[in-house]
Amino acid sequence: MITLPKSIEIVEVGPRDGLQDEPTVLSTSSKLAYAEAVIAAGIRRIEVASFVNPSRVPQMADAEAMIAGLAGHTDARLIGLVLNDRGLDRALSTAIPEINVVVITTDSFSLANQGMDSASAMRMATAVVARAHAAGLRTGVTVSAAFGCPYEGEVPPARVLDIAQAIADAGADEISLADTIGSAVPTRTEELVAAVLASTALPVRVHFHNSRNTGLANAVAAIGAGATALDASTGGIGGCPFAPGATGNIATEDLVHMLHAMGVSTGVDIDALLGAVTTLENILDRRVPGMLSKAGVFPKHRDLVRN
Repeated sequence: MITLPKSIEIVEVGPRDGLQDEPTVLSTSSKLAYAEAVIAAGIRRIEVASFVNPSRVPQMADAEAMIAGLAGHTDARLIGLVLNDRGLDRALSTAIPEINVVVITTDSFSLANQGMDSASAMRMATAVVARAHAAGLRTGVTVSAAFGCPYEGEVPPARVLDIAQAIADAGADEISLADTIGSAVPTRTEELVAAVLASTALPVRVHFHNSRNTGLANAVAAIGAGATALDASTGGIGGCPFAPGATGNIATEDLVHMLHAMGVSTGVDIDALLGAVTTLENILDRRVPGMLSKAGVFPKHRDLVRN
């Protein structure tokens, strides 16, 4: 039987990875209401912005306004996605305390997503980590397409480990393994998380998409192998605009409900989180893919608040 930790950190990525794939550009006030509802539910780490070219991802054009609007929430740490030096310049002009840089495992996907091959992205990430640390920012690096690439297929674990070691050598504070197209399975997840931990000794965060309905199983495998943080998106919204077939992230409320029932604490109030789902659905004017908002908490009398 898999051994699970007593608690795990949940990183909410809906305001960034969730909304970046929406067909319409939401107002900043709507996005702030969504983020504030998630924070009110007990989420203490949240990706709220992406410092990318607004012409490529117009949904993220208001990154600076989002950070300014959430500046009063000192109980939650905000994270911004940075893809290059220009993005870091923008991040440094704000009060954001943490950034996340992306290195994609394959050249084809890296060129489509970042306009550079994978080796160039690693050099860029190394430079960004150094600059961010000098400015006092906590810095994580995501290994995107860690399990599979939409253009090149399966990614050898050795390739991921090479990138992970380079990330550790660069001085990053955390490594994130991203299943960008939802191709991971629990056995592969367990093996890769354990291997990265053994080779780098850095905390490992994991990011699963639910394209093939394996996201929650992968999350359990990841924390059983030693991952310290799980990404999730309220309602299960999201995807990657540059990854064909990449559907939504695992739903935060589904993940938290499952973990609480398994005895793993998250610090999140599940009822308040379901309220955040309602806020999101009202903003989007549609139902979201997450299942808990449809099925309800079970059993109803059980105390699943913050667990």
